[in-house]
Amino acid sequence: MKYQIWLAFGILALLLASALADDVVVLTEENFDKEVGQDRGALVEFYAPWCGHCKKLAPEYEKLGASFKKAKSVLIGKVDCDEHKSLCSKYGPRTAEALAEYVNSEGGTNVKLATLPSNVAVLNADNFDEIVLDETKDVLVEFYAPWCGHCKNLAPTYEKVATAFKSEENVVIANLDADKYKDLAEKNGISGFPTLKFFPKGNKAGEDYEGDRDLDDFVTFINEKCGTSRDAKGQLTSKAGILSSLDALVKEFAAAIADEKKTVFSKIEEEVEKLTGSTTRYGKIYLKAAKSCLEKGADYPKKEIERLQRILDKSISSAKADEFTLKKNILSTFASS
Repeated sequence: MKYQIWLAFGILALLLASALADDVVVLTEENFDKEVGQDRGALVEFYAPWCGHCKKLAPEYEKLGASFKKAKSVLIGKVDCDEHKSLCSKYGPRTAEALAEYVNSEGGTNVKLATLPSNVAVLNADNFDEIVLDETKDVLVEFYAPWCGHCKNLAPTYEKVATAFKSEENVVIANLDADKYKDLAEKNGISGFPTLKFFPKGNKAGEDYEGDRDLDDFVTFINEKCGTSRDAKGQLTSKAGILSSLDALVKEFAAAIADEKKTVFSKIEEEVEKLTGSTTRYGKIYLKAAKSCLEKGADYPKKEIERLQRILDKSISSAKADEFTLKKNILSTFASS
């Protein structure tokens, strides 16, 4: 009975083939169809020279090739996926789509793959400039290749990064298939995969991301570069909304008594009027908190923080969670002053 199993970067594939076995036969785009796909079985390794698992397999695979070199019914071969990308894309895919196609073919089923929503912006030749060069956005771009093992390993973490910052309208986490859009890759100096480049508002020439590639490392980088305050789960941290420029005035306000508080409140109003961008939103929360303190007394911040925390402990939308966390953070500056 004839059957097929493929090997890509450590997964073996059994194919119908005919070839003259000479230890491990080196297969290329030029000789693959000639050597493989006739009337003999073939075991083919799709590998990359830099792949650690491939290197560990190599000596054992060579032993296998030597053992079967005189066998007439099977070919032991290998394909360098760095050199012959099209072959590996065709015969060695590990995507859910490719696996589903194989299962449907072998099992006689017709199951369609469920589409999972992604928060990563997918770039192409038509939208690259519109998204990446937008002066109002900070954009992190992963240049990847579908056949790249490291890219596939990075994908789940990169999706978590995009999810963590999905509520930040001025932050974009994106990727580009650099194997498909070679001109864009070359234009941006891409020579290996995956390569990550950051395109901040003030530097659309881009700068290389050279940090580690764990989720926490990405989150720290984005927060530092973009002025955001998110944790790895996408929740606002205790620093979100806090404006150091108002610290001194908040302390003065808390220490003031009677009419002095009104005078300091006026000073806070003046400082808030000077704020720009996203800080304007935070400034309004400061003003509202100060006004409530004037009207409801010194205990107001503590009581309101407790009320907001009870709400946050419930299941609420991410937008509401952000809103209440900002209020809670800013009120804490009045409570602790």
